[in-house]
Amino acid sequence: MEKKNTQQEIEEEIKSKGKDNIIKKIFSWILKNVKFLLIPASRLEELSIRQIEYEKKISKRKFIRRMKSTLTIFGMLLIFFIVTIAVFAPWFSPYTFDVLVGIAPGNYDPPSPAHLLGQGRLGRDILGRIIYGARASLTIALPSILFSLIFGVIFGVIAGFYGGWADSIIMRIMDILLAFPGLILAMVFIAMWGQHMEYIMLAYGIIGVPYYSRLIRSSVVQSRDLPYVQAAKVTGAGNWRIMFKHILPNCIQPVIISFTFDIGGIILSLAGLAFLGFSDPQLIEWGNDIADARLHLYEAPWGAFWPGFMILLAVLGFMLLGDGLRDALDPRLRNIYGAKKKKRKKGKKEENDSYEKK
Repeated sequence: MEKKNTQQEIEEEIKSKGKDNIIKKIFSWILKNVKFLLIPASRLEELSIRQIEYEKKISKRKFIRRMKSTLTIFGMLLIFFIVTIAVFAPWFSPYTFDVLVGIAPGNYDPPSPAHLLGQGRLGRDILGRIIYGARASLTIALPSILFSLIFGVIFGVIAGFYGGWADSIIMRIMDILLAFPGLILAMVFIAMWGQHMEYIMLAYGIIGVPYYSRLIRSSVVQSRDLPYVQAAKVTGAGNWRIMFKHILPNCIQPVIISFTFDIGGIILSLAGLAFLGFSDPQLIEWGNDIADARLHLYEAPWGAFWPGFMILLAVLGFMLLGDGLRDALDPRLRNIYGAKKKKRKKGKKEENDSYEKK
């Protein structure tokens, strides 16, 4: 009996302590959150942090969902294919680089078991040359576009933020460069400096700077007077911090979209430059192969078809990826497409309702 009484007493004490703890927690929560309970429009810090994290996750999911369109995925697969054969060219190519730039028997011979896509000028294997041509195109296109992006963004942000004489000087220099056709200006630079890969990259990098500087400048001019920029100035942030930490992240979306488009454009322009004979003779380029095969289009169409087909795949892949990024990042297009979808849904509902009434 005594043991039962002691157990009951212990259980009663635990229950009473639990009730006291619950009451204490309630009162402590009320005291901590008096502001939230009494003042309208006040928010809890923990809840606001959770809301921000939740919104970030939702925005990432929406971005990934928008990138799941059929054409965008197809463009990604094309880019993955081009990058893969460019990086692993020695493994995929049936012949080494030295053999592909040398002389072999069989000038523009048709496809055979030894040469699956045929032979080109001086008996060179076309399959191996289009694989190594992907490496040359990406090796020149990516560094040149990065050069244009970095310096174009720097000049454009400075011109748009400061305005005045700095804006006038920078933009007039960019206008002078934009006044010349890009291909002709590249030919002039290469003719002065020499037909080497480094100079070709530098030439295309300089040509792309004015475009990016103008693109980012227009966004900076619209953003420099917004409230968040004024708030950063009030807190004592310097001009460089405001330009590259506050304004640039909010203006970078059109630059990212243009970056993907321009990679395909540079690959196409490089092919045109090589076709005209302004290329590095030590490299294997698609445009150079097309130029060599232009006199044999009837008796050996494979000599020009396969390099041209690879140019088509590379340019199409980057264009489709840029189109998908534009749809995902541009809020104006996003709203337009959202409104169209809502109209379609309303139309389908109205059709279903009318059909049910009938």
